[in-house]
Amino acid sequence: MPAALIQHPFMSADGLAATHGQALVEAMLAFELALAETQEAEGALPAGTRQRLRECLTNHTFDLEALASGVASGGNAAIPFVKQARAALPDDLKRYFHQGATSQDVVDSALMLLLKPRLARLDALLVRCRKAGIALMQAHDQTVMVGRTLMQQALPTTFGVRVAQWTLGLEQARRRLAGVALPVQFGGAVGVHSGWDDLGLTLMDGIAERLGLAAPVLPWHTDRQPIHALGTALDAAAGAAEKLALDVALLTQTELGEVAEPAGEGMGESSSMPHKRNPVRCALIRGAARQVHGHTTVLLNAAAQPLERGLGEWHAEWSPLIDSALLLEGALEQAAVLLEGLEVKPEAMQRNLAITGGAIMAEPVAKLLAPALGQDAAKRIAAEAAETARRAGRGYAEVLAEHAEISGKVAADELARACDPRLYIGSSQQQVGRALTWLTSG
Repeated sequence: MPAALIQHPFMSADGLAATHGQALVEAMLAFELALAETQEAEGALPAGTRQRLRECLTNHTFDLEALASGVASGGNAAIPFVKQARAALPDDLKRYFHQGATSQDVVDSALMLLLKPRLARLDALLVRCRKAGIALMQAHDQTVMVGRTLMQQALPTTFGVRVAQWTLGLEQARRRLAGVALPVQFGGAVGVHSGWDDLGLTLMDGIAERLGLAAPVLPWHTDRQPIHALGTALDAAAGAAEKLALDVALLTQTELGEVAEPAGEGMGESSSMPHKRNPVRCALIRGAARQVHGHTTVLLNAAAQPLERGLGEWHAEWSPLIDSALLLEGALEQAAVLLEGLEVKPEAMQRNLAITGGAIMAEPVAKLLAPALGQDAAKRIAAEAAETARRAGRGYAEVLAEHAEISGKVAADELARACDPRLYIGSSQQQVGRALTWLTSG
C-alpha cells in the first residue's frame, strides 16, 4: 500500500517517527529487562543478571525482516524476538531471558509503552485546543450569529456559544483520555503466573512500577476492558475534533463565509480552480476521524476473547490501536492550528442574520403580538411581514409597524426590540461564562 501518500498524511509525523518497527523492538526489550530486574530484586535470578542482559541486548541489531517473517509463522512479534534475543546471549544467560512470561505479556506491555508518549502528546494538543477555544469564546461571547437546525436558519445565538460547544467536547475527551490506564501485562502462559506461585503478583506489580505503567488487578489476557476503554476514549476525542471540523467547513461555504481556515502557503488550493480556498484542514481532521471510527469498530468487536488467549481477536487489535492514536494525533495537530488561527467574520454573520428579511425573529414577534391579536393572528402576521420584508428588501420592524392589523396596538419601539437578534440570544453569555468556569477548573 502506498502508505506515504494515502495514509500517513492523516497521521502525526512525530507519532509515525516514534512508532516504527525498531521502536516496538525496543519496547519489547524494555519489558524483558524490567522482568529480569524485578525477578532479580526478588531473589529469583542471580545478582547482576539484568545488567548482563542489558549489556548483551541493548545495542544488539535485531533483524526486522526476520521478525516480520516470524510473525507470519508464529502469530506475533514476541516469538521471533525472543528467539533472536536468546541467540545473541551467552549460554549461561539464555535460560534467564523471558523467564515466566508469555508472548502476550511482551506484546501487550510493549504496545502500552509505545502508546504512553502518544497519549501525553494527545493531552498536550488538547490543552492547546482548550486554550485557543477559550480565547475565541471570550472574544466572541457577544458576537451574534444565526443558529441553524436541520441545516436551516433557526434563531439567534452567539459565536461564543458555538465555540464553547466545540471546546467542551474536546476538553471532555481530554479528561476521559487522561483517566485511561495503560496497564502492564504479565501473567505467563495461562494468566496465573505458573511456576511463580505467591511471587507472581509481586512480579507483575514490580514490572509495572519499573516501566511506569499501571498495575492491573489481575493479568488481562482475555479481559480486554483496558483496550476497550482506550479505544473508545480515542474515538470520543476523534468525534469531538470531527464536530469542530464539520461546523467550520459548513461555515466556510462561499454563501455563508462566516469563518475561514487559517491562511497558509498552498493550503486549500484547487488543482483546476485558482479562485478556491478549500477547507483542507477540516478535510484532514474528518478523514482521520472517520478512520478512527472504523478502527474502533474492530476493537469493539474484539472485546470478547476466548478462554485464556484470543484467537485472532487479540491479533486484530494491534494495528487499529496504534493507527487510531496516530490518526487522532494528526487530527488534533490540525485542530489546534485551526482554532488558533481561525478567521472569524462578524460582518458576514450580521449579513446572514438579515438574509431572511427578519423571518428568524418571527417567534419573538409573534409572542409580542399574541396578547393583543390572538395566537393564530400573531403567527400569521409575523410570517407575512417577514416575507414582505424579504421580498422588498426592507426592515422587518418597519414592515410590521405599517401592518394594518398592528397599527396602534403595539408600540414601534417594542416591535423594534422584538426584531433585534441581539436581544434574543437567551442564556448565550451566561453559557459562555459557565463553560469558562468548567474549562479552567481542570
